Amino acid sequence: MYYITKRMEIAGCHALSLNYPSKCSNLHGHNWIVTVHCKAPELNENGMVADFSRIKELIMSHLDHGNFNELLPFNPTAENIARWICDQIPECYRVDVQESEGNIASYVVD
Repeated sequence: MYYITKRMEIAGCHALSLNYPSKCSNLHGHNWIVTVHCKAPELNENGMVADFSRIKELIMSHLDHGNFNELLPFNPTAENIARWICDQIPECYRVDVQESEGNIASYVVD
């Protein structure tokens, strides 16, 4: 099995829809650190698991410097964002989304 990891920083804002009072319900921003993990049993015709620049383009072109509430069709928690990112990349099996120091959500395909 071959494995690759792509780490990128995305600037974006969101406001969470929560069933309890929270300052996170107000629009606020983060510099998100996103780590995408991909794997493949065989390399593709270009000798890669996936192209690092393609991974970056898929995610950055959609999210970077955006309002995640407007760009995504769900409550933009770090957990939901991690799953959405994973779903965008066929080779992806795990995504880690860090929204602030010490706060990391992971989504792993079983």
